Amino acid sequence: MEFGNNVPEFTPGLHSTGLDSLQQGMLPQLEPVIHGPLESNLHNGLIEGQGVPLEALPVQVEEGVPLMEGTYREVHSIVMDVGVPVTACHFDGQEENLWLGNQTGHVTSYFGLSMDRYSSFQAHATDDIRQIQSLQNGILVLTKNNLRCYSRGGLIMFDCLLAESCELRCMLLTQQNSLLIAGQQNFVVEWDLVTAQQSQKYEVDSSKINILRESSRCFFCGHANGKVSMHDLRSFKLEHEFEAHSGSLSDFDVHGNLLVTCGYAGRHNRMTCDPFLMVYDLRMMRAVTPLQVYVEPMFVRFIPTYTDRLAIISLAGQLQFCEPMGLASPADVLPLGVVGQAVVSVGVASSRQTLAFGDSGGCLHLWADGLQATFNTYSRETEFPLPCLTENLPHLDWNDDLAPLSLIPTPYTSEPLLSEWSPPSYAALRRKAPPVDLEILRTMKMVGFIGYAPNPRTKLRNQMPYKLAEGVSESECQLQEPESPIGPEVEPHLHMVPKKYRKVTIKYSKLGLEDFDFKHYNKTMFAGLETHIPNAYCNSMIQVLYFIEGMRCSIQNHLCAKEFCLACELGFLFHMLDHSTGDPCQASNFLRAFRTIPEASALGLILADSDEATGKVSLGRLIQGWNRFILTQLHQEMQDTEDSSPEGESIIKQMFGSKVENSSTCRCNKETSRVSSNLLFTLNYPDTSKDDPSREYEFTEVLQRSICLEQNTQAWCESCEKYQPMVQTRRLQKSPDVLVVNCQVNSPKDIEFWKTQSEIAFKKVVNSEEEKIVHSTQSRHWRKSADGLELQKSLRERKFVWIPYSLQTSIDSDKQLHWEKCTADQGDANKEERVIYDLMASVAHVLDPRTGGNLTAHIRVPQTYHQRKEGVTHTQWYLFNDFLIEPIDKYEAVQFDPGWKIPCVLYFTRRDLQQHYDISIKTPIKENVLLAEASLTRKQRKRLVTFIPLSCAELPQSKDLIGLDAEFVTLNQEEAELRSDGTKSTIKPSQMSVARITCVRGQGPNKGTPFIDDYISTQEQVVDYLTQFSGIKPGDLDAKVSSKHLTTLKCTYLKLRFLIDSGVRFVGHGLRKDFRVINIMVPKDQIFDTVLLFHIPRKRMISLRFLAWYFLELHIQAETHDSIEDSNAALQLYQKYLELSDNGCDHDGFRHTLKQLYEEGRKHDWKVPGIESG
Repeated sequence: MEFGNNVPEFTPGLHSTGLDSLQQGMLPQLEPVIHGPLESNLHNGLIEGQGVPLEALPVQVEEGVPLMEGTYREVHSIVMDVGVPVTACHFDGQEENLWLGNQTGHVTSYFGLSMDRYSSFQAHATDDIRQIQSLQNGILVLTKNNLRCYSRGGLIMFDCLLAESCELRCMLLTQQNSLLIAGQQNFVVEWDLVTAQQSQKYEVDSSKINILRESSRCFFCGHANGKVSMHDLRSFKLEHEFEAHSGSLSDFDVHGNLLVTCGYAGRHNRMTCDPFLMVYDLRMMRAVTPLQVYVEPMFVRFIPTYTDRLAIISLAGQLQFCEPMGLASPADVLPLGVVGQAVVSVGVASSRQTLAFGDSGGCLHLWADGLQATFNTYSRETEFPLPCLTENLPHLDWNDDLAPLSLIPTPYTSEPLLSEWSPPSYAALRRKAPPVDLEILRTMKMVGFIGYAPNPRTKLRNQMPYKLAEGVSESECQLQEPESPIGPEVEPHLHMVPKKYRKVTIKYSKLGLEDFDFKHYNKTMFAGLETHIPNAYCNSMIQVLYFIEGMRCSIQNHLCAKEFCLACELGFLFHMLDHSTGDPCQASNFLRAFRTIPEASALGLILADSDEATGKVSLGRLIQGWNRFILTQLHQEMQDTEDSSPEGESIIKQMFGSKVENSSTCRCNKETSRVSSNLLFTLNYPDTSKDDPSREYEFTEVLQRSICLEQNTQAWCESCEKYQPMVQTRRLQKSPDVLVVNCQVNSPKDIEFWKTQSEIAFKKVVNSEEEKIVHSTQSRHWRKSADGLELQKSLRERKFVWIPYSLQTSIDSDKQLHWEKCTADQGDANKEERVIYDLMASVAHVLDPRTGGNLTAHIRVPQTYHQRKEGVTHTQWYLFNDFLIEPIDKYEAVQFDPGWKIPCVLYFTRRDLQQHYDISIKTPIKENVLLAEASLTRKQRKRLVTFIPLSCAELPQSKDLIGLDAEFVTLNQEEAELRSDGTKSTIKPSQMSVARITCVRGQGPNKGTPFIDDYISTQEQVVDYLTQFSGIKPGDLDAKVSSKHLTTLKCTYLKLRFLIDSGVRFVGHGLRKDFRVINIMVPKDQIFDTVLLFHIPRKRMISLRFLAWYFLELHIQAETHDSIEDSNAALQLYQKYLELSDNGCDHDGFRHTLKQLYEEGRKHDWKVPGIESG
């Protein structure tokens, strides 16, 4: 070991920029610097960083959301060196400084929460910084084979160079003023900080020590082979060794009597991140229950405050807090905002109030639990360089409008100053009250004239930001867009688009969708729709149709025998949306039937997976075509059923149909007319190239021209007996109850017209407000504030608005209908010839040049839906973005910024719409669906009878038990990718289709006998029959060759719906996934799932095969799965559960039984002895 001179040696400090181009030994002599004086009034505002631009040093956001006391949030994000990983971060133990070291050997310090740079110097020319440790009079910097001590200003105090063969990894400052240094060698060096010399050298049995930690009576070494060894502080004697992980150790921490580790495990000849934290009790020297977390742990730190809280950090930038002896919750997972980089260093302040995270992109993220957080409980004053003092006052430029006039001393006088305004010239202005939170209005219940609502806790108590930035409203200062629980995605090309409007995606884990937090995106009681299904672009339009009360009820009352009926499938989907309490639904069965309609394929409405993924299609055109198709298709399907009116009109035609007279006039004055019915209208914009482009058009004027369209075309004239130019005109005779408008903003010309009209309408509003201000000024009632003149109405809400909220029809002297604009509280509805329409929904295309964008819907949800779902009576606008649902202001429904939001479809409804339609829902499913035994297989082929249908005396009653099991086949394989650490990331899950459904009796003389054993026919290509797990073989689902009882999915679906509506209770194993793939909603109190009954929280799920062997001594699933066998086994297991738990009352005794079950499972590696073990 070689050492430098005992006399403190000066080493010049260098910045890392351009360092690679300099040769060692030829470095220029640059003086280390302490950066200039820091401002005394440090900014304490919250900084909400959404990513760090590579050019910025530092990145700071002035406005943000106040921190809630006791919770950690990011308060600062700063770049140390662009693209250079921050390999070490350390909070100074004596001063309010944060020290950072990077891969190029550079060290920088920052002061306080404001992160003002304090000092910066080059600690090593080439090697990376391994660790930093603060002392009373300086800091220690550890590199690959070098230990140096610097003053806080950057002057070197001593330099120790170990042998070239050493690979130093870590150091530990002990309580005896000594330093332990360890690494890849087989010894540990004890360094005396008083004499600056080596005092001891200890040999170790295990090499490669990566981490050192200390407790009150011993210290711990973390080895690369996954072990943690405990040694005595004085003698270095090995006290105990813990075999924590089978692969390697990534981090561990010690606090009190607990030791917690995280690392890697060797599985299938590769290293995978262990999802369990190993917890050890140091009093008994043994492991306790491992802690399963929802992130892939790379770092673990104790944050002891009132409890022994743990902070777990993943390499991908996720942070989770949990108790070491408690349960981890996915709600505690927070994104660090590392912008696609990896977290490579972590630091915790001694006060436990601040955390620091360094990433591989050179960025440092500082988190704190309050606005007044400090690094240390008691810090000494930091020494700053003295400012430059001048004797003369600065020169004051009279032409500078920003020059502070207070620099000029003014004499005291009792006379009024010229700057004092006379009382008639001003008026006292009280601060405007902030708007009431939309969540409060949505959940408010009225008792008399007083409203009660739970506190949404979106603002601090008795606190409100006083001065807001210019042009920013108070509502914009609140976080209205939910942030992804997985982490914020950097989308600089979508900087104009609010987060709530952006395309939402589902992050898949090893458990699929089971641990995805949908509640983070939807805090209402309404149900969203999932997006991973092909052709799910129509989710927004499905929600619009659902919230038309008369249509929702009529569709649910419809039922026919047609296999692929969109009206039936839409009714089933509406039933699920009705019974959901906020959980998302999926339209898989509806879209399955949609893909079989030939007209949909001919119109180009069915997308391939490649087109949907790459965004090659125009979603605006697509959703308008889908809107026209669905209304026409529903009208045709419901016209010939009992749902139609006595005149033979379907409910679709009654509600959406308008009576239109089409006339054609030839040159010979021959006029022919015919009357037709239109379900919707398409806007036809005027040609501005022939007119003044800045001419103003009212929306009602364009709508009138589009409905009463006049055009020239070639047509056959019977009088002339040849094709002649004709003038075709269209006149509206009867307006619809629901006016549907396709906006057809498809070309740049249409977008420019829409933008121009919005700007003209906005200018009119501004001029009108200015006239009001001038009039008020002349009347001496004008008001003045610090931000200037206040407008009577917010102009921000009127920008990009051209569509009115309400319309009304009028009849002129020629008995023709005309459209006029009216306000929500206007309109003469008493006259029979007038009909008032209110905007009910608008569908918009949110642009994204990379992915094609997404479709969102703004819907005004009526009172009846709120009353049924939440027990409150009010009307509220909501944004529906697939499974993201959020209340919005009504002006967002008519605001269309052409830069990112294009209007597609508008729905206007009559103000008295519900008075004209029956909104009662009948139950169209009868008990005869269970008594039918029709099969699709050919009658001449012999079928193996595997079930006995129910008799009339056996019809199910409420709370009857029924065993159920379902088998599935794969239609599309899952799409996944391998990460750099060897783990698998699911991009798109496999698409499953139900292939067999079995229901067995749970009571009665025929208990255990199936009454449903249906094989489901499918017209889609099956990629994998999963025979080993499903028992389904090729040919079983083909009606030409199958020997099974083959039915349609709709037929079996109706049987299950009848059972659910009857109130039966289903018993099975893994029913949640079964019902999800079947796409049916079952109340939770009607499900008894054995996979959950025989489960201890935070432990693995147990297979049905092992449970049947352990409790029932049955050997099932020997070769393949059989749903009848599995259903009976689940029923017997449920009876065993009731027996062991004394009908669910003896929880302690049953928990003891479960512990024995898990011990037996670990003993046999969860394999049935004699079968799987062989």
